[in-house]
Amino acid sequence: MNLFITGIGTNVGKTIVSAILTESLKADYWKPVQSGVLDVKDSDTIKSLISNSKTIIHPEIYLLNEPLSPHFAAKLDGIEINIELIHLPQTNNHLIIEGAGGLLVPLNQTHFVVDIAKKIECQIVLVISNYLGCINHTLLSINYLKANNFKIHSLVFNGDFENEVKEPIIKSLHNTNILHIPFIKPIYKDSIFNISENINHLLSF
Repeated sequence: MNLFITGIGTNVGKTIVSAILTESLKADYWKPVQSGVLDVKDSDTIKSLISNSKTIIHPEIYLLNEPLSPHFAAKLDGIEINIELIHLPQTNNHLIIEGAGGLLVPLNQTHFVVDIAKKIECQIVLVISNYLGCINHTLLSINYLKANNFKIHSLVFNGDFENEVKEPIIKSLHNTNILHIPFIKPIYKDSIFNISENINHLLSF
């Protein structure tokens, strides 16, 4: 099973959720497009947070220097992202694929980040963070995914939420495979492991 981790926006916790799912499933991890390699790569963060010895972290296809939208970062690096060059790595394991930013972050003039999921036929895990406007961004994201025939595997509420945020509006559009990840700070390997153990029984394939 291949799961594509995306979010309702930027900085909603995709990498932390990816680490938890990778650890829970002892899955492989892959981030095909990484912007901002002058800082720590997301794959480095994943490596530092998982405990199991089964996970393989697959190399990125595009490593872009600046922490910007991939299409802009690629332009500054003098290249253009070609989605046809993005192919699934060889593995017999579950694969957690982390996107960059939200669904409609552009890769180039014609493709968005979520188009990677369509090309490699992945189910979507949508990460939701609690901030003013998150309901609107969540509903827009779910509607876009459904209108474009993506299969939503699960919604992940990352952090603390009031019931009025989650219910009934968001759950009325998708009410199965809903995961709740508690707010983690500071983030340690042990905390990732403990949460991954607690949600393992909730992951269905």
